[in-house]
Amino acid sequence: MFKAMILLTRRSDMSHEQFAHWWLEEHAPLARQLPGVREIRFNEVTEGEGIDGVAELWFDDRASFDAAYATAIGTSVAQDSLDHVASRVRLFVDENQILPS
Repeated sequence: MFKAMILLTRRSDMSHEQFAHWWLEEHAPLARQLPGVREIRFNEVTEGEGIDGVAELWFDDRASFDAAYATAIGTSVAQDSLDHVASRVRLFVDENQILPS
């Protein structure tokens, strides 16, 4: 399984509440439409400096991730993020589960 984590910082003209509303109510329905996405988690940062949200997206592999973002909906999801954030940092990670779910 391939996992991408995306660190998001809201635009300076948005409050954290406005960011959270956009992200969870408007952006999330778009992200759910990504072809091949297996799981999505949006983690709203409630305490911390400089980061407002951390998205986690699972795909079968890197090729599936790249293919999803090459589609029209993938382009739309990426552009919607760029329109609402000051910073978006993508991290591709190997998850190491320490305790079982």
